[in-house]
Amino acid sequence: MANKAYQFRLYPTKEQEQRLTKTFGCVRFVYNKMLEERIQMFEQFKDDQESLKQQTCPTPAKYKKEFPWLKEVDSLALANAQLNLQKAFQHFFSGRAGFPKFKNRKAKQSYTTNVVNGNMKLSDGYIKLPKLKWIKLKQHREIPAHHIIKACTITKTKTGKYYYFYSHRVRTSTCTKSSTNCCWA
Repeated sequence: MANKAYQFRLYPTKEQEQRLTKTFGCVRFVYNKMLEERIQMFEQFKDDQESLKQQTCPTPAKYKKEFPWLKEVDSLALANAQLNLQKAFQHFFSGRAGFPKFKNRKAKQSYTTNVVNGNMKLSDGYIKLPKLKWIKLKQHREIPAHHIIKACTITKTKTGKYYYFYSHRVRTSTCTKSSTNCCWA
């Protein structure tokens, strides 16, 4: 299995740009809010690593009651913010990375969302994204029909350009050294 990735430039309307900006902000807000709560737990259980690992972590749904504007954006983007924070803490506890940092508006903004019940489709130079409808994109290469989108990341650069990025797994044929159509022969 090998990973194959595609990146396309997005051209959202003004309304879609506002919705994307709101999604970036909500994802950042949820990530930072969960990190803040995790830091408080970390300070409370600093000396007892095992008790710290046993603590339950908040979910984005918890914040939707307190902050109803979080319901306006893609819920899977918020869930992925939680997964990203969990991964950051796993890397911290395994010694592969430093303590997770708060996200800010000045860095590259991005969010990841998943495909559920056909909420994401690619068709004729447009991509349908959750809560955003159809967004125009520059599709500079054809995507084979057997490639299935499972998740994608939407990014906004500092220069204000939007990009759609997705990857999928491609089956590679196994070959032996004696094979005539081998990839290293």
